[in-house]
Amino acid sequence: MTWNQIYDPLGHWWLSTLVAALPVVVLLGLLAGFKVRAHLCAVAGAATAILCAILVFHMPAQMAFSSFLYGSAYGLLKIVWIVIAAVFLYDISVETGQFEIMKQSVAAITPDRRLQLLLVAFCFGAFIEGCAGFGAPVAIAGAFMIGLGFKPFHAAALNLIANTAPVAWGAIGTPVHALASVTALNESDLSAMIGRILPITAVIVPFWLVRAMVSWSETVEVLPAILVVGLSFAGTQFFWANFMDSNLVDIAAGVVSLIATMIFLRFWKPKRIWRFPEERDADATKGAAAVEASVNDTLGDEWKIRQRSLAGTRYSAGQIAKAWLPFAILSLFVLAWGLPSIKLAMNKATTPAFTVKMPDGKNRPGPAGWDWPALHNKVFRTPPVVAKPAAEAARFDFNWLTATGTACFLAALVSGVILGLGLGKILKIFGGTLFRLRFAIVAMTCMLGLGYVTRYSGMDAVLGLAFTRTGWFFPFFGAFIGWLGVALTGSDTSSNVLFGGLQKITAQQLNLSPILMCATNSAGGVMGKMIDAQSICIATAATNQVGQEGSIFRFVFWHSVALASIVGVIVMLYAYVFPQFIPNGLNFIH
Repeated sequence: MTWNQIYDPLGHWWLSTLVAALPVVVLLGLLAGFKVRAHLCAVAGAATAILCAILVFHMPAQMAFSSFLYGSAYGLLKIVWIVIAAVFLYDISVETGQFEIMKQSVAAITPDRRLQLLLVAFCFGAFIEGCAGFGAPVAIAGAFMIGLGFKPFHAAALNLIANTAPVAWGAIGTPVHALASVTALNESDLSAMIGRILPITAVIVPFWLVRAMVSWSETVEVLPAILVVGLSFAGTQFFWANFMDSNLVDIAAGVVSLIATMIFLRFWKPKRIWRFPEERDADATKGAAAVEASVNDTLGDEWKIRQRSLAGTRYSAGQIAKAWLPFAILSLFVLAWGLPSIKLAMNKATTPAFTVKMPDGKNRPGPAGWDWPALHNKVFRTPPVVAKPAAEAARFDFNWLTATGTACFLAALVSGVILGLGLGKILKIFGGTLFRLRFAIVAMTCMLGLGYVTRYSGMDAVLGLAFTRTGWFFPFFGAFIGWLGVALTGSDTSSNVLFGGLQKITAQQLNLSPILMCATNSAGGVMGKMIDAQSICIATAATNQVGQEGSIFRFVFWHSVALASIVGVIVMLYAYVFPQFIPNGLNFIH
């Protein structure tokens, strides 16, 4: 049995749009408005999505439930596993005492919280996004900032804001690869166009990030460092996206920005050291001892005891290198796991699959995965979302070894062994990690299930189609189509798969560049990353703030809307003022 998606089941597009938005309204309304626990919100939102799909959009019940299970399975392997493994690595680092040394080494670069925020959340987070993506930067950098002494709320919320500009090339360029695949447009042109939009925001985001934590005057105090971070990152991002490839854009930009900032901070210091109010601002001229004394006066007894035990300790380069070893091992693993040649070789050797016959009678090549029951090629997207009816694939590749979470998990195991932990102790730490994340695991799994129900039922397309009615302003609102896609699915890759074709078709109808609008989907989508429920759950799980999802959502929502609007304005300028800067920009006129 097959089923065609229906995009106006109630006969009035605005009414159908309201119903399509209902699962998201229930999820976010309970989360932000009524402060219900995230895992309960996720269950309620998923149930609403299934009911709307069946009762209003007339999706067969078997397909609706199957799409929820498919999304949940995908979420467990591709998303939840990353979060568990990343927090597990952090727990090992804490258990072995290495995190204390890491904190000391970062504080040695600068004790200023504003600059630590830029180094860890923006620069280091961008590098992890380029390597792994899919929630890993928020989980790892968030846990790292907690260890440095940031408030849990700041560690979660600020990492969500920071994880924007790099997202379009996350996980070795996966979103761009997917966008090129679904739109049949030149990947180099798409990457170049995204690389002419997001570098502008990459200069803005570091300033925005610091301003979200401190006042205007305190932000201006570190403006030189902000410019070094933003310009070095944006310049590398622009160069790599336009003249190299789409695989290593974020990795190169993150590394260059991190190194440039560290070198700059050897020669430049802010006039005063900014710390949180409870740490009492310490003037840079007072020296390290005075700063430590000031902090000790204001923090808890347990922290004081630990700090006194380390008083007077000077760590050698070897000790600092050992402390950073878990994260160095993590970077190597996720980078290797992201390389197509390594991934393909491991998949062929380890990914179980059934033999599947193609229409021509030949076996489907490679590790084909499993066709998800009652769903694979059973649901058809129809015009105007696609040019002609097209079956939606639902193939589950149980790539247990090449999953990014497995790379993080193996990095944690290797790190534990090198740092002297026995197998029993490692397993005990892992059990503690699972117990601590139990509610977050339920929440993230159900949210992915919700996202897949909206995708296969066509509710996501109904919401996207509503934005296409904006006519001349479509370039501005095109950014919000991508934003909506990421907010619904938690993934820029998924948003590009969902709405890439819609952006292309609408652009052709409005005599706009398909390259520009498809790139806009990805560039606008990154600003929705901070408000998707999945990312918020990752952030709260990594910073031990489960239950505070609503507060964090309320904090980041308007940041997300404002930054997406900036992307929309940039796209409007490209569309109507500077079309000559669009790759192949003169070839789209009919």
